[in-house]
Amino acid sequence: MKIIILDRDGVINQDSDKFVKNVDEFVLIPGSVDAIASLSQAGFKVIICTNQSGLGRGLFSMEELNDIHEKLHQSVEQAGGSIDAIVFCPHTNEDKCDCRKPKPGMIIDICERFHVEDMSQVVMIGDSIRDLQAIHAAGGQAILVKTGNGKKTLAKEVLPDNTLVFDDLRAASEYVIDCALNKGN
Repeated sequence: MKIIILDRDGVINQDSDKFVKNVDEFVLIPGSVDAIASLSQAGFKVIICTNQSGLGRGLFSMEELNDIHEKLHQSVEQAGGSIDAIVFCPHTNEDKCDCRKPKPGMIIDICERFHVEDMSQVVMIGDSIRDLQAIHAAGGQAILVKTGNGKKTLAKEVLPDNTLVFDDLRAASEYVIDCALNKGN
């Protein structure tokens, strides 16, 4: 089974230092929906893995988060693709949970749910160091995109070994699909 894990804010939609709190603030990055549809059409299980501490901080409600995710699902479906799951951590740093990236808890949970046996075959595309650290800690392949916080991450952080870097989700997804086709998966 081919699984790809995507961070949300900064990879699929525009990020905000003030949090994406409602459906009106959820602005898709050009090409991101088509990239997700292409991954889905290529046979990947597409999983969104996102920290959403704004929920834990009371900045938005579960209903508002569901509305945002419904908009994402509908946009991807209109492009001919699908999202298999959206997994999120509602905790703040102070909660010291095991799921909040950079900890690998959400990724491990995803892999258990989808019966992944070889973590080295799992790819995560993110725009921040915490995304890369989480997938690296789980034993998967990290891909950084330069959208969102990606350029800042690339300039200021030491990336985990073997991290690949692409301009955006579309370029990263094309690479992932090409690799899968070349492996005969």
